[in-house]
Amino acid sequence: MELLRDVAEDDLRLFRIWLRASRAIFSNVGRDIESHGLSPDNFMILELLYNKGPQPIQKISERMAIPSGSITYVIDKLEKKGYVERRQSLEDRRTSNAVLTDAGRALFDDIFPKHSAMISRNLSVATPEEKRMLAELLKRIGLHAATLGEGRDG
Repeated sequence: MELLRDVAEDDLRLFRIWLRASRAIFSNVGRDIESHGLSPDNFMILELLYNKGPQPIQKISERMAIPSGSITYVIDKLEKKGYVERRQSLEDRRTSNAVLTDAGRALFDDIFPKHSAMISRNLSVATPEEKRMLAELLKRIGLHAATLGEGRDG
């Protein structure tokens, strides 16, 4: 019984530490994103297009967990700022792709290296090996937690 209590205490301690660390890092990331005049949704979409190229708008909605009604609004705002444009897909004429404009690319050419450096500063206390180990552990934990969530029976 005491061993179970120790394991549970270790799990709870780990969870609290992980939560506080995540909050601190995400707070720093959020402030950095806002300093560029972007919302987190706008930034994530621009980053996706910057790193992966044109994407179907529906795929962006699914990937970013932005409801289909809201993605139209978000893409409209990015279009008005001149960062994104819609282009009809050549493969499927019913589908529109979001494409980074030259202005969007110029913006991200400027801010992405700074953003990346800010994230690196937040993680700089860990060695490269510790970062690889942590990434692997968090991936395993996340995949396991996802299977637990899928197995819920109401």
